[in-house]
Amino acid sequence: MTDAFIKQYLMTAGPTPVPPKVSQVMAEPMLYHRAPAFIEVYARCLERLPRVFQTSNDVLCFAASGTGAMESAVVNLTRAGEPALVASCGKFGERWAELCDAHGAATRHLEAGWGSKVEPDALDRALSDSGARTVFTTLSETSTGVVNDVRALAVAAHAHDAMIVVDAVSALGAVPVRQDEWGLDVVVSGSQKALMCPPGLAFASASGEALARATEAAGGSYYFDWQRTAAGQRKDPPDSAFTPAVGLFMALDVALGMIEEEGLDRVHDRHRLLGRAAREAARAHDLELYGPEDDNANVVTAIALPDGIDGAQVPKRMRDRFGITIAGGQGQLKGRIVRIAHCGYFGAFDVIVAIAGLEMTLRELGHDLEPGAGVAAAQRVFSEAGVPAGAPA
Repeated sequence: MTDAFIKQYLMTAGPTPVPPKVSQVMAEPMLYHRAPAFIEVYARCLERLPRVFQTSNDVLCFAASGTGAMESAVVNLTRAGEPALVASCGKFGERWAELCDAHGAATRHLEAGWGSKVEPDALDRALSDSGARTVFTTLSETSTGVVNDVRALAVAAHAHDAMIVVDAVSALGAVPVRQDEWGLDVVVSGSQKALMCPPGLAFASASGEALARATEAAGGSYYFDWQRTAAGQRKDPPDSAFTPAVGLFMALDVALGMIEEEGLDRVHDRHRLLGRAAREAARAHDLELYGPEDDNANVVTAIALPDGIDGAQVPKRMRDRFGITIAGGQGQLKGRIVRIAHCGYFGAFDVIVAIAGLEMTLRELGHDLEPGAGVAAAQRVFSEAGVPAGAPA
C-alpha cells in the first residue's frame, strides 16, 4: 500500500483531532473583530467557557499557546526575588519552574518524580520551608499520564495562605475541573487538546483574589496583563484588548456548542471509558502502565515499552507504516514509553485502531505477543458499557 492510500489517525494529546464542523467554520469568510457578527461569537465563547471550568470567574482569553496562559499566571502573580513554589511530576510541571526562573522569582521546586503524583503532605512540608505565596502545579501531566489530586493540593496550599495555580491545558474537557468547588485560585488551559480546536487560544480563569493579587505585580507584562484583558471582556458588549484570533474563536464557539450538546458529565464519562479501554488493552499484553493506577487518567495512556525494543522506532513505524501518530516519551522517558491519547474528539474505534497498530508494530519489531488480544480487551470494555466499537463513546 502506497503512502497516498494510508489513512491518517492522530492519537496525540495535542494538537488533537478537530471535528469536521469545527474545521469548516474556520473556512468561512473572515470577520472584522469589532463587527456585530463576531462580537456575538466572542460573547458566546466568553459565556460558555466558565461552564467548562465550572467557575463563576471570567475566563481571560489570549492569542497564544497553553504556555502563554501559564506565563500570564507567572507574570501576574510573582515578583522578582520573591519565593514561588513549583510542584512538578513531569516535563510540563517543570515548565512552571522554567517560567518562574525566567521572570526572576526565587523558585523552590518540589519534584515528585516523573510518573509519581505530587503528594499533599510533601507540598505541606515544602510550603512550611519556602514561605511562598503561590504554588504552581499540573492537573494532567501529559508527559507521563499522571493526574494529580489538585483538590487535595489546594487544601494544603490554602493552609499556608498560599494560592494555587493549576495547569489544566490537557485536562480541561477530559477530566473534571471543578474550579470553584475545589478552591483552585487560577486554572489555565489551551484550545488544542480536549476543547477540540487548533492551537492558538490560551485561557486563564482567575479568582477575584487572584486578580487582586495581580494588581500588586502590575508592570510585569503588557500583553498578558490580566487587568487589561478583564476590563475589555467585561464591557457590554465584550471587547478584547488586542486583535483576537477571529477564526479560532469561531472554531471554539462550535466546539463549545458540541460539548454543551453532549453534556459535560457525559464528556467526562466518555474520556473515562476510553482511558479504561486503553489501559485494559495494555494489560492484555502484560505491558506495564507508566505511573500509578488511576481511573482519572483519561487524557493519555502511557505504556512502558518491552525490553529489547527500540523505543524510538515505535512511533515512527506506526506513523510511517500504518498512518497512526502517537507520541513517544519526552526527556528522560525518550525511547522508554509510548503515549496514546484519547482527549477531545475521540471515540471507541479510535482507541481500537491505535491498539491494533501498536500490536502490529511491536510484533514487527520482534516482541512476542498475541495478535488481537489488546483489541479484544478494549472491545470488551466498550461492549460492557454498551458502546459499539465503531461508534462515538
